[in-house]
Amino acid sequence: MTTHLLVTGAAGFIGSQYVRTLLGPGGPPDVVVTALDALTYAGNPDNLAAVRGHPRYRFERGDICDAALVDRVMAGQDQVVHLAAESHVDRSLLDASVFVRTNVHGTQTLLDAATRHGVASFVQVSTDEVYGSLEHGSWTEDEPLRPNSPYSASKASGDLLALAHHVSHGLDVRVTRCSNNYGPRQFPEKLIPRFITLLMDGHRVPLYGDGLNVREWLHVDDHVRGIEAVRTRGRAGRVYNIGGGATLSNKELVGLLLEAAGADWGSVEYVEDRKGHDRRYAVDSTRIQRELGFAPAVDLADGLAATVAWYHKHRSWWEPLVPAGSLPA
Repeated sequence: MTTHLLVTGAAGFIGSQYVRTLLGPGGPPDVVVTALDALTYAGNPDNLAAVRGHPRYRFERGDICDAALVDRVMAGQDQVVHLAAESHVDRSLLDASVFVRTNVHGTQTLLDAATRHGVASFVQVSTDEVYGSLEHGSWTEDEPLRPNSPYSASKASGDLLALAHHVSHGLDVRVTRCSNNYGPRQFPEKLIPRFITLLMDGHRVPLYGDGLNVREWLHVDDHVRGIEAVRTRGRAGRVYNIGGGATLSNKELVGLLLEAAGADWGSVEYVEDRKGHDRRYAVDSTRIQRELGFAPAVDLADGLAATVAWYHKHRSWWEPLVPAGSLPA
């Protein structure tokens, strides 16, 4: 039986990896993908070049806040995987309005259309940042939400709207909350690709505060495997944490990137800390492991080495994304 699947944010870093995985070798043979993306600064149509012309793929350019467009695209869909989001914390500190528009209003627009059209399931892809910061241990899915940035507050709002649609309207909603992602084709404003590309050209890299903020890292390949596990085997009304299992301070991570680049700590510039910078994130992924049999497979050292190699090999992909005469921002 054919499943018609709408993937939002499909030209972005994670969304394009998900679409390529679905339609690539070993992907499910019965899924027809509609890829929806507004192609804003972080949406790159080249990310989907590998699936252009695929018989089970079509692309729609559009804004998830456009109710008429969303209603048209939603018609005939069986499932939704919602990845479209504004996701850069620093940008949210400068202007929260676009984050509220996309991550809250856009999510609401999709949920309303999915409810009207009787969509069978809706996967809301979220972030561990909705839990806020913790000193020790790991968040379970039952932790209260304590977001500390406009970005994470907007994602928490989208999660709550999605779960409310499950209770109020009976929509099968499944929420995923992942740890920090890395891998090829990540927009070069994020920490890992930013540092890789700066070091490639001999620039110094900026490290916030004392560099001891701790994050858990998840390779994008593992993340899309986790999303697919939730789409195909998850339970309605359920939240699933997806963690990478590799927890490092930013300073430790930078040390690994310096080593990969053949650089030393003279290439690091300590800069003023980000406003409201959460100190530590870590998620408990027991639920997805026990219920769905998912566990990350990409070792951090191997994943970082492959990511560094990808950016070295694909300068033509990332260099146009950096404004002329400036450093990645």
